[in-house]
Amino acid sequence: MPITRRALGLMGLLATLLLAGCAQSPQYLDVNPTVSGNLPRAGDGQMVTLATVDGRESDVLGTRSGKRMSTDTITLPAHTVIPKLESQAEAALRQMGFQPTSQPAEGRPSLTLTLTQLSYAKGNAQAMLDKAQLVAKLQAVAENDGTTYTGVYTSRRSQSYALTPDYDKNNQMVTELLSDALDRTFGDAAIGELLSR
Repeated sequence: MPITRRALGLMGLLATLLLAGCAQSPQYLDVNPTVSGNLPRAGDGQMVTLATVDGRESDVLGTRSGKRMSTDTITLPAHTVIPKLESQAEAALRQMGFQPTSQPAEGRPSLTLTLTQLSYAKGNAQAMLDKAQLVAKLQAVAENDGTTYTGVYTSRRSQSYALTPDYDKNNQMVTELLSDALDRTFGDAAIGELLSR
């Protein structure tokens, strides 16, 4: 009987340590943002040079605990997110009536899409609840025939929770955040108007 109690106590301690370890482990996200099918059509088959750039200072979005020196970092590497943003930007331009290409050419319209911010912070908590505050910013620079148009598109999300979001939940929230930022960007009719001149 004493052995059983001791074994149960050790098992409980081990389970607690494992849960604490999971809570402190870093998360490396692999998001899949999508652009909606509701974009203004402005082009007539014109080719547009597209460049997609990571302008963030760091791949780290923040920490789940909100503590700066914590090990529970949330990271979205550039080599995973930028190709996906580029793929969606290409799809958006096609929906808008353009032919995207990565090859620059003199006199060809161009669009540079830069991910300037992607952050995850712990917000002001309420009784029994914590809050995650997420921000994504995209900058679009459209150029055509000596004219430049620059737009900055911000998507924000506040998510209250009782239990710290796991990998799947954080991945979903960041995916939805970037999808909204893409929709805001390509929903700006001024981009299509300039590229189609």
